[in-house]
Amino acid sequence: MDKSLSKWEYWGIAVISTVGSLLHFTFAWLGKLAFVGIFAAVNESVWEHLKIAFWPMFIYAIIEYGVLKNSRRNFWFAKSIGIFAVPIIIVVIFYSYTAVIGHEILAVDISSFIVAIALGQIISRKIIAGKQTPGWLNYAGIALILLYAISFAVFTFYPPHLPLFLDRPTGTYGFH
Repeated sequence: MDKSLSKWEYWGIAVISTVGSLLHFTFAWLGKLAFVGIFAAVNESVWEHLKIAFWPMFIYAIIEYGVLKNSRRNFWFAKSIGIFAVPIIIVVIFYSYTAVIGHEILAVDISSFIVAIALGQIISRKIIAGKQTPGWLNYAGIALILLYAISFAVFTFYPPHLPLFLDRPTGTYGFH
C-alpha cells in the first residue's frame, strides 16, 4: 500500500473534522447568506450536521485525487463509499443513543461526528488499496457524490418535513 495514501487519509480525519466543525458556525458568522447555507449548517437538524461532514470530505477528496497520482484506482468508488458511510454512522449513533436516554449530549454528537469521519476515511483507504474494481464503479461513485451534493443544496431550502430535517430547538425546517 502506498504510504502517502495512508498519510493523506489519516490527515484527512483531522482536516475534515476541523473544517466540518468550523462549517457548523460559518453560516451565522457570515451573516446567514443563502449561498453559504449550501455548504454550512443553517440549523441544528441532523441533516445539517451531515452536510458539514460531506462538503469537507468531498473537497478533500478532490485535492487528494490531484495529489495521489499512484493511488487512483478505485478512488471515486472508494470515496463514495466512505462519504456515504459517514451519515449512516452519525444517524445510527444519534438516533440510537437519543432513543435510549431521551435527549442529546453534545460530547456524544461531536465524538460521533469525528468517529464517523475517521471510519469513512479508513473505509475509503481500504477500498483504494484493495483489489481493482470495474472502472464503471468510479463513474457511479462520482454520480452518487454529485447527487448527494445536489441533495444538500435542494434540501437546505426545500427540506421534507421529516425528523432528519427538523431543527429541534426552533421546531422549523431548513433555511430560515
